Amino acid sequence: MTEKRSLADVLWIVMLVAGALSVLYPLVWVFYQSLKTNQQFFQNVWSLPETLQWSNYKTAWVKYGIGKSLLNTLYYVGLSLIIGTFLTTLNAYALTRIEFKGRKLIWGIIMLSLFLPGINALIPQFVLMRDLQLTNSLTGLIILDSFGESVFFLLLLGGFMQSLPKELEESAYMDGASIFQVFLRIIAPLATPGIVTVAIFKFLGLYNNFLAPFIYLSDQKKYTIGVAMYQANQLMQYTSDWVTLFAGVLIAMIPSVFMFVFFQRWIMEGATLGGVKG
Repeated sequence: MTEKRSLADVLWIVMLVAGALSVLYPLVWVFYQSLKTNQQFFQNVWSLPETLQWSNYKTAWVKYGIGKSLLNTLYYVGLSLIIGTFLTTLNAYALTRIEFKGRKLIWGIIMLSLFLPGINALIPQFVLMRDLQLTNSLTGLIILDSFGESVFFLLLLGGFMQSLPKELEESAYMDGASIFQVFLRIIAPLATPGIVTVAIFKFLGLYNNFLAPFIYLSDQKKYTIGVAMYQANQLMQYTSDWVTLFAGVLIAMIPSVFMFVFFQRWIMEGATLGGVKG
């Protein structure tokens, strides 16, 4: 016998469906607008396309440099993600699992930095990057983002590592393992859900990063996807080729959508397991 739903349950379901539709409908709207001609778009923005203009995606890929900027973004995001995630994991391990003098002071300074807006570091960072001749360079951006530690990621992964029992390390030390061996063979494998969660958040942050590439990159051939889309949007006041811009927006969304779809379970597990002790 099926359980009857109360009025509150029905209202919650209606609200959830309405919320889902509010997210999905704009995406669907952009998709079918990208398959129109500009003439059809300006005649009626709500009508369905008469014929599917898949050539708009090719135009966006070539004309607005989406293809080149996407490759630049994958290079920038890929290396920054690998180096940055490794350093965050190493820092979290050192600050949560190793006893040394000054550890509490370092944590205190890290917590204090939460009250400082990140925009305050923009000018000093730019001066440093300019003096090191790392401006207008994707490699320079990789160095900046890899070594610029995020307090949020450090606290998230640190909280996850603190939930692991100390006996694991003590047993490994008794067997003659070094600190680095304990880190690689015991802590890192057990902290995989947390590490993957941090990596996913880092990927989304790096992929959607606009300000740093916009400031540091002056060569159009080195633009990341965010800057390329901004440049394409600026051209709309002269060309009004909106359907091609919509196609470019959808191409730019693909990596982020795939990341959410395939790794959403890791995000939920990593975000909740860090607060469980024992």
